[in-house]
Amino acid sequence: MLKLPTFGEGQKIGLFGGSFNPAHQGHRMVALYALKRLKLDYVWWLVSPQNPLKDTKETGEYQTRLNETRGIAKHPRFKVTNLEMQLHSRNTAQTLHALKQAMSQAHFVWIMGADSFRDLDRWHNWTTIVETLPIAVLARPGYSVRALGGQAAIRYGNARLRNEQSGRLALAKPPAWVFISMPLRKESSTQIRHAAKPISS
Repeated sequence: MLKLPTFGEGQKIGLFGGSFNPAHQGHRMVALYALKRLKLDYVWWLVSPQNPLKDTKETGEYQTRLNETRGIAKHPRFKVTNLEMQLHSRNTAQTLHALKQAMSQAHFVWIMGADSFRDLDRWHNWTTIVETLPIAVLARPGYSVRALGGQAAIRYGNARLRNEQSGRLALAKPPAWVFISMPLRKESSTQIRHAAKPISS
């Protein structure tokens, strides 16, 4: 039986998915800005067993990533979950389908960085994702302009909310999305992993 974090009917909940390999303060900043700007009750961090667009060699051990994410995401309104591991989910569209019952009881929003939004058209059943729940796109260094010129932004250009409407996103009927500017941080999971690798002699 699927074990969900506790939530109340009608609450506004952000779903923040990723490999988090490792989770860092940049991720936490995205979650904090989403929490505030979208006027959410909670942010659920969904630690992915494996990103289908990434090399399995670069993913890292799941329990280690889960524990490290819990260490970064310490906040009374953050819930770090292993939902995708419980679901044996291989992609976001599959995860959202499995959460359909929960999504009928509360207002859910998908949270993603501009780097991911730029490549959203490469995701499995990506249009289903956009048309299933509202999406909040948070600025990321070097990606914002490219994300706003990407396939997803172009195809769903008429569904974009103005920045000042961010607090209404969770109640919007999909497709609906908003781009949220925020102070940019330089942390990168890839750079952190490479910096941690021992130098060969």
